[in-house]
Amino acid sequence: MRINNRKDFFAGLMFLAVGSAFAWGATSYRIGTGARMGPGYFPLVLGVLLALLGAVIALKAVLARTEGDGEPVGPWAWRQVLFIIGANLLFGVLLVGLPSVGLPAMGLIAAIYGLTFTASLAGDHFKFKEVLVLATVLAAGSYVAFVVLLKLQFPVWPAFLSIG
Repeated sequence: MRINNRKDFFAGLMFLAVGSAFAWGATSYRIGTGARMGPGYFPLVLGVLLALLGAVIALKAVLARTEGDGEPVGPWAWRQVLFIIGANLLFGVLLVGLPSVGLPAMGLIAAIYGLTFTASLAGDHFKFKEVLVLATVLAAGSYVAFVVLLKLQFPVWPAFLSIG
């Protein structure tokens, strides 16, 4: 098998793997039917669609004719990977706390700021004012969307600031 476009081939394999994992994980929930969807229906459908998209992209990378051997796949961007994954982990820890080590929940607002500042360190340039504005807009938008409109119940502010 000759791979004509390495970047598309490996991107397709990544989509295929992630989609398959989501679809497989969704089977542990009740799926339901199209008319009465269970909690596993949406992740199952999205996982299957992502896996199919990945298969099509990978297959196209093998079958499509290109000149040469395609662009080589570069090395892993470890710094970016670590900052993005770390930002998501920090978001979860700040949102609900870490009771096993005595860290209280810091709430949605602090979690959004932590996520935004940490993820912005993955880029080549860090501009504090721009990141501060972005974090503020994201925090306000998240508060309006999830707390005000959807009425989701989770900590918004740090536990030690809560009144009542």
